[in-house]
Formats: sequence, C-alpha cells, structure tokens
Amino acid sequence: MSKVTVSAYTPGRLLNPASGYLKGYTHTLNPYGGCVYGCSYCYVRRLPVALFEEQAWGRWVKVKENAPELLAKELKRAKAKGPVVLFMSSSTDPYQPLEGKLKLTRRLLEVMASDPPHFLFLQTRSPLVMRDLDLLTQLKNRLCVSITLETDREEVRRALTPTAPPLAARRKALKTLREAGLSVQAAVAPVLPFTQRFPVQLKQVTDWVCLDDFFQGDGAGGSRTERLGIGHKLRQLGWGDWYHPDRLREVIRLFQTVFGQEHVLVSQQGFAPFLRR
Repeated sequence: MSKVTVSAYTPGRLLNPASGYLKGYTHTLNPYGGCVYGCSYCYVRRLPVALFEEQAWGRWVKVKENAPELLAKELKRAKAKGPVVLFMSSSTDPYQPLEGKLKLTRRLLEVMASDPPHFLFLQTRSPLVMRDLDLLTQLKNRLCVSITLETDREEVRRALTPTAPPLAARRKALKTLREAGLSVQAAVAPVLPFTQRFPVQLKQVTDWVCLDDFFQGDGAGGSRTERLGIGHKLRQLGWGDWYHPDRLREVIRLFQTVFGQEHVLVSQQGFAPFLRR
C-alpha cells in the first residue's frame, strides 16, 4: 500500500445539511476528509471532495482537528431550532485506521453523549467501532449502527476493497453490538459476489440487513459507478453477471427467505433513521 498523506485543518462548519439520498436526516457529520480504505467502487471518488484533490482517493486523509468543540456549539444551535438527525458519515469512514490513534470520532461521541441528537445513524466498515461501546450504549435509544459487509468471500474483498478490514472481524463487531442491546444492521452495500451461505451467516449476528447495488446506491442511477469502470473490472474478474440491475431482485428474495420481508431493507430505505429492533 502506498503512503497516505495526513494533514489537519480547521473547518468553518462541521454539521452540513443533508440532502438527496439521505432523506430524513437534517445533517451529515464527517470527522475526517478522505478515507484510507479507498474502496474501488466508492461513489465519493466521483464527488468534488475527491475530484479536486491532487492525490488519488484513498491516499490522503484530512483531520478536522477542532471537530469536538465545533460540534458542541453547532449541535446546541441546531437543537434549538428542532430535532437533529445525524448521519455519520457520508463521505468518509469515522473508524478508519487513523481513528485508533486520534480518537476524533470517540470525542465526537462524547459530545453527543452529553448533549444527544434526536437520532444518530453510524455507518462504518470497521470493527474499531467496538472500542466505543461504552458511549454507544449511552446513546442506544437514539442510535443505529450499520456495518458494511458486502460479501462473505475474502477473495472478493481482497480484489475490490483490499485495505478494508477482514470480514470475520466485521461480523464479530455486529454480534458484539447486538448482544449489547444496540440497534444494528448489516449493510450489504453494494452487493458483491457471495456464497449461498451468506444470508444465514449474517442472520447469526444481526436481525436486520440493508441491500443495495451499484445502480441505486451511488446516488446517480449507477452513472458514477460506470465512470469508475467497476463493470469492466468485475467482468475481468469473472463476476460480470453480478453487475446487472436484475441481480438485486434475486438477492432480495434470497435474503427474505432468511430474514423475513420486514427486516430486509433496500437501498435508500436501508439508511433511513429508525431503530432496528
């Protein structure tokens, strides 16, 4: 893996108005700029935050060093105007490896534990989230933790998201959080090639699953993903039959046989702000 450039800056604002795909949210909250996981299919690669950078997506991280102090002020102001419904995070992973040292996301959770938002949706693919179980438990009636698990095949993860955490560690995180009484879901988003055992495997660690694909989940009808060349890459790897809008319908039916219809959420519905219990 190439060296990652880490820098720090002081943003003028931390809470940004939510729009588009994130219906039901008032704000997005991103502790970092950039994401070292640098997943090959990530829709953020086609957004200005990535396109205007000189370095490739996944090779830089910007730390918002005053984020906790800023959140305390902005959260108080926003709550005075009405319910605050937060999505963390929309363009980074709040638990990417640097978080293990900096604890920036943890300090943001400390702020929210003292002055809770109406609801917090925490999206990550990192088992590091287990570190903050003490704070997450304090927010449990206002919180849903969604952990990305796109496949059960390690060779698929290594081919498409080589720097992302191992799948077994993510499943363990889901199980640990669920056993602690938290609202959790597995985000199979986007759906990547998996085995027939995958739904049963996930049912052992969570009661809820969100399914999404490249055509609904990139926020642009699949056009962002197409420009990234993901379809071509999947075909090269012999998985081209997974890159088709009809494939999601088959996956939904398969997961519904294991989870039941109510607990299988699809695309935008799967990221909506409500407790999974």
